[in-house]
Amino acid sequence: MTKKLHWKKLLLAVGVIVLIVGAGCRKKQDSKAAPTQEGTVTETPVPTSALTAETPTAEPAQEGLPAGMVYSYLTGEAVPESVGRRRPAAVMLNNIQAACPQYGINHAGVIYEAPVEGGITRLMGVFEDYDNLDKIGSVRSCRDYYIFYAAGFDAIYCHYGQAAYALPYLEMPEVNNLSGLEGYGDKVYYRSSDRKPPHNAYTSFEGIQKGIEINGYRQEYADDFSSSYQFAPVGQQVNLDNGIAANTVKPGGYNYNNPWFTYNPGTGLYDRFQYGKEQIDDETGEQISVKNIILQNSAWKKYDDNGYLNIDVNTPGTGVYITNGKAIDITWSKKDIWGPTYYYDTDGNQITMNRGKTWVCIILDSSSGSTVIE
Repeated sequence: MTKKLHWKKLLLAVGVIVLIVGAGCRKKQDSKAAPTQEGTVTETPVPTSALTAETPTAEPAQEGLPAGMVYSYLTGEAVPESVGRRRPAAVMLNNIQAACPQYGINHAGVIYEAPVEGGITRLMGVFEDYDNLDKIGSVRSCRDYYIFYAAGFDAIYCHYGQAAYALPYLEMPEVNNLSGLEGYGDKVYYRSSDRKPPHNAYTSFEGIQKGIEINGYRQEYADDFSSSYQFAPVGQQVNLDNGIAANTVKPGGYNYNNPWFTYNPGTGLYDRFQYGKEQIDDETGEQISVKNIILQNSAWKKYDDNGYLNIDVNTPGTGVYITNGKAIDITWSKKDIWGPTYYYDTDGNQITMNRGKTWVCIILDSSSGSTVIE
């Protein structure tokens, strides 16, 4: 029988007007308060533990690594220091059927998926190990909530244009972004001939580096960066012994691409499917697989009659953490709207995650009841 996780609903109506503190070398000079996300509403309180849990330490333990290697903030895996301590690039990726498969997506350490207008979803790959990629994409436009997901990883945010509601955020000093519509855009992005516009815009390692240099962005993590993720000790596995079975995961409300994940006991990974078949990386032809899945339920409303979504990125909410064939209920919260999102179990302890890639599904709270985990 199909099992459905029953989500706890979210907090009473909360404004998100936040006083912003400038952070490091930014492209814009005059700091100002973040725009309010209008109409973000929640209903019932999240457990107090989600609001009071302590922030984890920022730096993963580095013991036992060869010289020049560090543990990645994105995956917890050992990577060269030149990769693991360089700011990642968060790239907006087209996910409509005409634009699939994406190229280079398997290089992303973290992948975000969230609804946009028209019932489709858009992806954002957070890349740290992409030095050898001359093609990443196709790249699409920004939605305001993705700006904050990228900022949580101190990432350079890469997009080709934006919705009007994102413009006030993109102009803020806290945001380091590379837009294909800026005057330097043709130095960062290029059009391919294999697909029709707007599904044929791509970037590359070289292009992103040129954009960073043109804008004078710093390339290292901020000194006070704190990772979202707390990983299991090397050689150990998180098995969620008290969780429910999670061999198939179908995120609620994703009715256009109808994605699902299937657990593969042989690899210990979740294989990704959408549009009725395997989702692959066009670079290699290999299916996308991840170690961890996070379902993050979020309050929302429409900005306008065109269906643009105002997804609440800041008010604490509920969700699910899934790994190794099991799932547990979690809560999520942020201490700073520009900072990382932290995830806690129902006792208020920060969850420990398995090392490897993570897929984060942003679920509209009104659709969370249709999520299926079985």
